[in-house]
Amino acid sequence: MGEFVRLEVEGGVGTIRLERPPVNALNNQVQAELAGLAREASTRDDVRAVILYGGEKTFAGGADIKEMAARTYVEMTEFGADLTNTLSALAAIPKPTVAAITGYALGGGLELALTADRRIGGDNVKVGQPEIQLGIIPGAGGTQRLARLIGPSKAKDLIYTGRFVKAEEALALGILDEVVAPDEVYAAAHRWAAQFAEGPAVALKAAKAAIDGGLDVDLANGLKLEANLFAALWATEDQANGMRSFVDNGPGKATFKGK
Repeated sequence: MGEFVRLEVEGGVGTIRLERPPVNALNNQVQAELAGLAREASTRDDVRAVILYGGEKTFAGGADIKEMAARTYVEMTEFGADLTNTLSALAAIPKPTVAAITGYALGGGLELALTADRRIGGDNVKVGQPEIQLGIIPGAGGTQRLARLIGPSKAKDLIYTGRFVKAEEALALGILDEVVAPDEVYAAAHRWAAQFAEGPAVALKAAKAAIDGGLDVDLANGLKLEANLFAALWATEDQANGMRSFVDNGPGKATFKGK
């Protein structure tokens, strides 16, 4: 646990929660704490799914601009690489992940949300990549993950203009996957995550690896990756239990150990 970020685990669901008032700005310390908790959430057997959450008021307002403005080029090169590595570690958590977005997810805050498999926001949220208004561009995945998620043309519009996007448009663009009442955001994210708490953890890990890894290669190599991960699941207890349960009791009644 850190000063500004902590991991809370209950019933198989781990919540990585940011608490750096007033807007959870991503400074050096927050970045370092996020990196440590990404590793912890990845390796803990009692964490079967992960929620990224900034609290009831705001998800994350972006990088700490005062801190960034004082850096030299050399210092910014190091910090930018560290932040990119941290967000990549969050994206690589081998478990289902969901961002519970309240208030704002701007700049680095949206880049943080883009690391999750799913994004649920309140109907009053605003998201965006406003870095262009500072004379810079997104530097921790915004130009890459956003373009892969919603397509290059739509991503360019948001990044070139730096405009804020309200919940309805964010849903239509595909940045958000679900919009709920503001006070229902965390509960909705928890409901989604909780369904995997007793699921086949190895198969879920394989599904995520196949989808994410396949997006980085051509179709032929993506199919090879899928076939290898598919076959490897025959070495798991969950595959044996799942198929035995299907034959004996029909679909949807298997219990899994995550092994």
